[in-house]
Amino acid sequence: MKNKGIKNLLIDLGGVLINLDRQRCMENFKKLGFTDVEERLNIQQLNGIFMQQEKGLITSAEFRNGMREMIGKAVSDKQIDEAWNSFLIDIPTYKLDLLLKLREKYVVYLLSNTNEIHWKWACENAFPYRTFKAEDYFEKAYLSYEMHLVKPEPEIFKAVIEDAGIEPQETFFIDDSEMNCKAARELGISTYTPKAGEDWSHLFKNK
Repeated sequence: MKNKGIKNLLIDLGGVLINLDRQRCMENFKKLGFTDVEERLNIQQLNGIFMQQEKGLITSAEFRNGMREMIGKAVSDKQIDEAWNSFLIDIPTYKLDLLLKLREKYVVYLLSNTNEIHWKWACENAFPYRTFKAEDYFEKAYLSYEMHLVKPEPEIFKAVIEDAGIEPQETFFIDDSEMNCKAARELGISTYTPKAGEDWSHLFKNK
């Protein structure tokens, strides 16, 4: 951490904490008969039903019904959820240890573009560690589907700053999208963009 005076950390979920496997997700949807899933599910630029879900503009039930329409045959909620959640792999335990350690020095927030189905899976499968649960790693989790806003919209950062009562100049944001980081920097927030699977704990060595 080069920046002095940092008190708050904003940390992304997908690609920063949790490992992702888009290809596995695509393959599992194809097995259900969703043949053009690759064209429809662009992770870098979600649109249509995927963006509506991420923004919380539709419910999980409406998302599943929309998926059934695109697949064109009867598939169960469980099958859809399993295929969709196969996008998520795990959070390495060293990152969970790091979050707990960072909480001793910083106020740590989660800021994620995510949806209810993925968040529920993460809370049940990725965050539980020793005696800890999702809520133990963060002062507060800011989730796009609850806020009806998504990164890189400036409004989502402004909403977090206001709700948390934090100063942009005292805040450091870690996100795997350069576009998201650029939006944060324009508001005065320091940023870092890790590579996929990167151990970014070096940012906090000897700090």
